Amino acid sequence: MKTRLTLTLIFCIIMTSQAQDQKLPYYEIPDYPEEYNECTVVARMIDGLGFRYYWATEGLNEKDLAYKPSESGRSTDETLDHILGLSDFIFKTCLKQPVTAREDVELSFEEKRARTLNNLRTAADIMRSSTDLSLYTIQFNRDGNTTEFPFWNNINGPIADALWHCGQVVVLRRASGNPFNSKASVFTGKVRE
Repeated sequence: MKTRLTLTLIFCIIMTSQAQDQKLPYYEIPDYPEEYNECTVVARMIDGLGFRYYWATEGLNEKDLAYKPSESGRSTDETLDHILGLSDFIFKTCLKQPVTAREDVELSFEEKRARTLNNLRTAADIMRSSTDLSLYTIQFNRDGNTTEFPFWNNINGPIADALWHCGQVVVLRRASGNPFNSKASVFTGKVRE
C-alpha cells in the first residue's frame, strides 16, 4: 500500500512539473507556410498577433497589471481581458461557431494569457490548413436572429483591434517600469541572442 501511495505521489509531482513546463505558443513565430493564399496570409497575421501578445505580456507583474494611466482609462489587466475577448471572437470564427457574449469568468493572469495564446494558435493553425476564406463567416446569433459578415471584417475588426491593444500593453508596461523585451524582434518573429 505504501508503495502504491508513493508511486501515485511521484506520478502527481511529475505531472504537475510537466504541466508547469509546458511552453505557451508564440515564444517565436512559426515558419511561414510554403503555400501563399488568402488563408495562409490570415494565419500569418494571427501568428504576428500571437508573437506580439506573447512578448507584450511576458513577465508582467501585479504592479504592471494594476497600472492605469488615468482614472477613466483601462488598467493593463482590463486591456488583457479585452484582448482575450477578441481572441475568443477570432477563435470562434475559425471554428465556424457563432460569436456569443463571453461569460464573465474570473481568470488569473496566467489563465488569460494561456487561453489567449492558445486561441490564437488554434485559429492560425486552422487558417494555415485552409484555402477558402469565404467558408469562415462571422456569425452573430441574437434573440433568434442570425447576422453574417465575411471574414474580412475579422481583419479590420478583432485582429487589428487586438494588435492595437498589444501596443497599448507595451506602452503601459513601460510606463509602470517594466519595458518590453527588446530582444524580441517583431520583424523576424524571433528572439535575438
